[in-house]
Amino acid sequence: MDGSVIEGAAFLLFAVGVLVYVVILYNELVRLRNDNDRAWANIDVLLKQRHDEIPNLVETVKGYMQHEQQTLVAVTQARAASMNAASIGQKATADLMMTGALRGLFAVAENYPQLKANENFLRLQTRISELEERIADRREFFNDDVNTYNTRIGQIPEVFVASFMNLKPRAMFQVSDEDRKLVEVKFQSKGAGA
Repeated sequence: MDGSVIEGAAFLLFAVGVLVYVVILYNELVRLRNDNDRAWANIDVLLKQRHDEIPNLVETVKGYMQHEQQTLVAVTQARAASMNAASIGQKATADLMMTGALRGLFAVAENYPQLKANENFLRLQTRISELEERIADRREFFNDDVNTYNTRIGQIPEVFVASFMNLKPRAMFQVSDEDRKLVEVKFQSKGAGA
């Protein structure tokens, strides 16, 4: 009789141990998912701040860049796409579109010395550039969180708990094809008479 009591107690201890381990894994996966959601929310807050600055920038630039309407339209369309994006993937795509449109706007602004001297434009350009840097930093944190999350839900034994929780791998914030292109640098040589 003592042997069956010991076996029963050992089995009970084993079952409790397994249950405690599964609860710990469950809680860790919930924490990782929440960390990932928080990392995205931090990006989303910065994207919203950038979206709020765009109308001011467009209004400031309009008077100077009358011949560059397609650049202004691209910025306005990118902002609209960003504001209408619902999922993380859509927001990431819209963010890349916005970054490209702003890059184009600032490049074209180089051709307008009066605009470059406008204090309001310079302030907005600095503010948006600062936001872009902060967004880039947050993307890095987001990708680290997504990588940790994806790794954990793919490992054994977490994969079993993750499938029970219906957790799926998440996509990292990717760089656009435009950003992968090499930058071409050309130096103009001065003429022989110069």
